[in-house]
Amino acid sequence: MSDRDYGKRPADGRSRRDDQPRERSAGTGTGRGGYDKRQDAPSGRAQRGEGNAPRPAWQDRVARPFNPDKPKSPVIPDEITEQDLELGIRVQLKTLTPENAEKVARHLAMVGLLIDQDPDLAHRHALAAAERAGRIAMVREVVGVTAYTVGDFALALRELLTHRRISGSNDQLPLIVDSERGLGRPERALEVGRSVDRNTLSAGVRVNLAIAMSGARLDKGENDLALAELQIPELNPERVFNYSPALFRAYADTLDVLGRDAESKRWFELADRADSALLGNPGPEDEVFQVLEEIEIPVLAERKVWEPREGEEDRPRREGFAPRRESSDSRRDGAAPRRDGSAPRREGSAPRREGFTPRHDDERQARSFNSDSDRPARSSSRDSERQPRNFGKRPGGFRDR
Repeated sequence: MSDRDYGKRPADGRSRRDDQPRERSAGTGTGRGGYDKRQDAPSGRAQRGEGNAPRPAWQDRVARPFNPDKPKSPVIPDEITEQDLELGIRVQLKTLTPENAEKVARHLAMVGLLIDQDPDLAHRHALAAAERAGRIAMVREVVGVTAYTVGDFALALRELLTHRRISGSNDQLPLIVDSERGLGRPERALEVGRSVDRNTLSAGVRVNLAIAMSGARLDKGENDLALAELQIPELNPERVFNYSPALFRAYADTLDVLGRDAESKRWFELADRADSALLGNPGPEDEVFQVLEEIEIPVLAERKVWEPREGEEDRPRREGFAPRRESSDSRRDGAAPRRDGSAPRREGSAPRREGFTPRHDDERQARSFNSDSDRPARSSSRDSERQPRNFGKRPGGFRDR
């Protein structure tokens, strides 16, 4: 077929397009005359997959298993608010929703109040905060510290290492070393302690790390090396800091283990003098009174098993049925009718309007209106029965000036 014959109608009158019909598809285009494959796509998610299709394996791995025996979060008193937590700590919760941040802040405030008096309850509050904000490094740090306080060294080590990995801080390195000691691994404790340059640590952290390293040496029986771990520049009896009493006592204990009683007694006295220097010797004019507010910690009530009352065992009850109590008016056999012959009105019901006659079902008649001419006109008496409306007038008898 030549180019001139293209588009000409054959002798039988049919078009050449009808001779060889072919499917025209424009892919995903939406142009004129094109075919859009999205027309055949299902409209909803439920139609795309089979209803009884098995759950994907990745969902089973990610989904958290339901534990009915999981303990509930401890109750927080109403007096404890998020304002009881320091501002610097509350700022770290800004990535949470406002409601969740408030709940976590209240749990952390309870940890600060209970860590010295009730460490177990403080640890439960810390775990409740971690359930809501487990991705925040500060929350993992609090859980690790409370776990170390209650003696759960495995949990303390896991949480403190997580805090160190998230934040990159070595502030809790002494507790990590001491947790390794608590698990019976003094070699691992010494290895972790030597992995960090002590010059990069603050003075307080460096002193606590020296005390933990000295304890690991004592666990291995290396008493002389334990004493050498404590001989750091901060061991200066002429200058006293907040960390000095603990360092002096650890040095005195190590001397006692070595049998150097005289030196040990001297360092114990230095530790007592350091405590007195830090506390000071305030006089009557420097006396400070601290007002403490007593807060009652609520306790979750235990569920009680329902027991029937006396005499109710033999009476059959239908499940989900609640008996209806009759009022004092309905218990009477009959009520006296009114003088006008109307039925007595119950208390609390709305009064009837004057001139109003109730319409009974037996007096109703079926009416059919086929046209507008068959509809009866509204009576003017019904309009007169309506109460007038006040438009534009002020209530209470005030007149417009």
